[in-house]
Amino acid sequence: MPVFEWRTTVPFPADEVYAWHARPGAFERLSPPWQHTRVIERSGDVEHHGSLVFEYGNGPLRGRWVAVHGDAEPGRRFSDRQLHGPFEEWEHTHSFIPQGPGRCLIEDHVEFRLPLGAAGDLFGGLPAKHFLTRLFRFRHERTLADLTRHAGHAGEPRLRVGVTGASGMIGRQLTAFLESGGHSVVRIGRGLPERPGDVLWDPARGKLVAASLEGLDAVVHLAGESIGHRWTAARKRRILASRRQGAELLAGTMAAMNHPPRALLSASAVGYYGGERGAKVLTEASTSGLDFLAEVCREWEAALTPASAAGVRVAPLRFGVVLSAAGGALERMLPVFRAGAGGPFGSGAQWMSWVSLDDLIGAVTGLLYAETVDGPVNVTSPAPLTNREFVTTLGYVLRRPAVIPLPAAAVRAMFGEMGEVTLLGGQRVVPERLDKAGFTFRYGELEAALRLELGRLTA
Repeated sequence: MPVFEWRTTVPFPADEVYAWHARPGAFERLSPPWQHTRVIERSGDVEHHGSLVFEYGNGPLRGRWVAVHGDAEPGRRFSDRQLHGPFEEWEHTHSFIPQGPGRCLIEDHVEFRLPLGAAGDLFGGLPAKHFLTRLFRFRHERTLADLTRHAGHAGEPRLRVGVTGASGMIGRQLTAFLESGGHSVVRIGRGLPERPGDVLWDPARGKLVAASLEGLDAVVHLAGESIGHRWTAARKRRILASRRQGAELLAGTMAAMNHPPRALLSASAVGYYGGERGAKVLTEASTSGLDFLAEVCREWEAALTPASAAGVRVAPLRFGVVLSAAGGALERMLPVFRAGAGGPFGSGAQWMSWVSLDDLIGAVTGLLYAETVDGPVNVTSPAPLTNREFVTTLGYVLRRPAVIPLPAAAVRAMFGEMGEVTLLGGQRVVPERLDKAGFTFRYGELEAALRLELGRLTA
């Protein structure tokens, strides 16, 4: 049976690395964004023969994997065995081997058999090894990055955090990161509760029970209507209403509580500054813009006022373009750029303020603890780029040309006002307050961020 192994030494004790892998959220953090993995069902844990069912892939390439945990030696190892999935057989042993004080070797040992017997080994052996190399290179980089982030708060208490929009692109990874770090997450949403303790709310009807927020240290508000579609008059009303209503409901509910959560971190966007600012460097002190997104962000942030007036620490988070291969702008760009047909939007001179999803999550977590930071915070990379520089780097990482422009007239015809504001407009935003708070970007340069998200890491 073919065997694959991948090893990395990390500056953390074996017990700590094992514990991180065994917590809820670790699997989601270890799932590469380009695989579009979604957990369907889980039971038990790695030490009690727990099981995991998840989907992977998109469209006709979507599949289902069923695995069971076993062979656990607490603090040192556990295994996963495929019951159903793309391999004929799959046995994966995770080992954490002490390497002296404060260090351990992570060793992933996989024994697998491909379908179709000898023919599968002959024609699929090399692609399988490439797949596994790409997978485990990502997993070990993500493990090291997350452990390093959590270590920055090792002396702080674990938090109980409410999250709206927990099923979205950002929310899924934020909740997974927090849970894998030992924090407790309460999901606040409109659907039926998926887990004990989930909180139901209905912003359109103003329904949220204040008692459900009791005992929370903080709330992170991420919910809102997507802006990534052509803006009809009706959609613009929904975009504005969803942000205003959600923020008003949370802020008003918290303001009326005797003991509200200490902090409310609420998503906003660099769209606050408007898309017409040219190359001017923008900080949190810069004025707002004139277009529709600027109006939305102003109302979004203003709706938080009741909470801040009641003494809650409120921080609107002005996100840049969030880079993830699992959603958002980058995912939509990938098919065209992989085909070699990508290039600048319009002139390509407009500035793009972006942020890696991992750094965004690290910044949000850091701000949960930053008791002196309130008011707006730019959550963007310290290295904004022009659109032309952005697409050139994306093409370089994908090893594809990126020279075919999408003319401004075509952008306007295809996307209307949304394209005019979000694709042809731009802002040159810098994270001044994060910098002053001492936040460290791990993926502050675009190439490093894209290599992580696209599985193009180098040894």
